[in-house]
Amino acid sequence: MKTYKIAVIPGDGTGPEVIREGVKVLDAVSHRLGFKLDYTYYDFGGERYLRTGETLPDSAIEELKKFDAIYLGAIGHPQVKPGILEKGILLRIRFELDQYVNLRPVKLYPGVDCPLKDKKPEDIDFVVVRENTEGLYTGSGGFLKKGTPDEVAIQVSINTRKGVERCIRYAFEYCRKRNKNKKLTLCGKTNVLTFAFDLWERTFYEVAKEYPDITTDYAHVDAITMWFVKNPEWFDVIVTDNMFGDIITDLGAMIQGGMGIAAGGNINPEGVSMFEPIGGSAPKYTGKGVINPLAAICAAGMMLENLGEELAGKLIERAVMEVTSKHLKSLAAGKMGYSTAEVGDLVAKYVTELPLKLES
Repeated sequence: MKTYKIAVIPGDGTGPEVIREGVKVLDAVSHRLGFKLDYTYYDFGGERYLRTGETLPDSAIEELKKFDAIYLGAIGHPQVKPGILEKGILLRIRFELDQYVNLRPVKLYPGVDCPLKDKKPEDIDFVVVRENTEGLYTGSGGFLKKGTPDEVAIQVSINTRKGVERCIRYAFEYCRKRNKNKKLTLCGKTNVLTFAFDLWERTFYEVAKEYPDITTDYAHVDAITMWFVKNPEWFDVIVTDNMFGDIITDLGAMIQGGMGIAAGGNINPEGVSMFEPIGGSAPKYTGKGVINPLAAICAAGMMLENLGEELAGKLIERAVMEVTSKHLKSLAAGKMGYSTAEVGDLVAKYVTELPLKLES
C-alpha cells in the first residue's frame, strides 16, 4: 500500500474546522482507493505566536522538506498585527521551499450561484498560474527619511529570467496536460511596466516555440479583469506575475461563487508543495460550525492529484459537485442549510458511493 506523508497545519480561526472535514474526506477516498495518508500535525499560527513569540521554529523548514505535501487551513489572527504571521509563516514556507507556482483553478460548479448574469458552469472553467516567489512580494525596497514630510518608500519588483521562465514553462506544460482549449494567456502590463514585462513577454514567446500545439495570447491585467466578468469563457490557462496573480485570482474566486469554494496550491514541481483554501481564517465564525469546508476539501483533492493520485482527486471534485448541485442552499457561512461537519459528511459519503467508472 502506497503511503504519503502529509504535514497538516490547521492554523488559525476556522482553519482547524475546515481541515477536519478535509481530512475526513481524504480518509474516505484513501480507504476506498487503497493508499495510506500519514498525517503529522503542527500548531503554527497565531495562538503559538502569542504564547511563544515565534512564527516558525528554526527547525520547521527542514522538517517540512521531509513530507510529500503540506495541507494548510488558514493563517491570520485578530490579536496579531497583520503581516507578522503571513510573512513569518506563509511567505516563508513558500519562499524557502521554493514553491514557485501558485495554482488557482477557477471553476463554477453546478448548483452554485454565480454573480455573473447568464453564466453557467461551462462558461467558467479556467486556471491561473501565478509566479509565487518573486515580483513585489520579495520584500525588496526600503524607506528614506521615514516619518518626515520628505519620506520616500520604495518597493522593488524582482523578476529573474530563471524565475519567469520556470513559471511560464510550468504553465505551458499544465495547459498541455489539461488539454481543454490548449490556450495560454499571458497577463501583464507591457505598456507601463516596460522592464519587468518586457522580460515576461520575451520569455513567454521564446518558450512558446517549444509548444506549437498551444495557442498563445496576451492581455493587459486591466483588460483581464474586465473579461473575467464579461467573457470568462474566453480563458483556459493564464500565466502572470505574483502581484497581478494575487489580485485576479480573488476576482476569479468571486465569479466561481465565492471564497467558500476557492482552493489553491503552492507548487514546487521538484519538491514539497502546499495546498490550502483561499478564504482565510474568518475569525468571526470560529467555533460556530457554520463555515463552508468545500474550499479546504477541494484543496485536498488538488493535493492528491499533485501527488499522482489523479483518480482520487477527480473523485473528490465529483463528490463536491454532487453536494453543490443537490444539497447546499448557498456557499455562504451560516447559509448552507448544513453545518460544517454535515457538509464534510456529505462529501465523504459521495466519495464512498460514486461509481469509479465515471471518474476514469
